[in-house]
This record gives sequence, C-alpha cells and structure tokens, in this order.
Amino acid sequence: MTVSVRLNEEDEKLIKSYAKINNMSLSDLIRKAIIEKIEDEYDLKSYEKAMKEYKKNPKTYTIEEAKEELGL
Repeated sequence: MTVSVRLNEEDEKLIKSYAKINNMSLSDLIRKAIIEKIEDEYDLKSYEKAMKEYKKNPKTYTIEEAKEELGL
C-alpha cells in the first residue's frame, strides 16, 4: 500500500533529519510512529477499563494470594 502525506518544508526537514539520525527510512519511521500511537491508545483504553473495574471493587491481592487464586 502506498500513502501520500503532505508536509510543509519545516516538518519535512525535521522528519527527514530524525529518520537520518536514527538510521531509519522514512517509511520505517512513519510506520513505527503510527503503530506506537495505536498501541498507546489501546494501552490507555485498557488502563481506563481496568481502573473503572477497580473502582467498582477496589480489592487488592498480594502476590501470594494471586498465586493461590490462580493455582500457581
């Protein structure tokens, strides 16, 4: 798949410079940045869901209790 991105001159220089400094192609840099953004948003949503559940039942467990509960 090919994607075109329009950048102003300043952004283009910055992105190309960053890619060069990190020995990456522009494609690899952009792919990595997008995937990291998606992962960050997924992690945030998972955290928010976990905190919502925790607030409903704020019981915590020690490591030993968790191991026993899981049969480890």
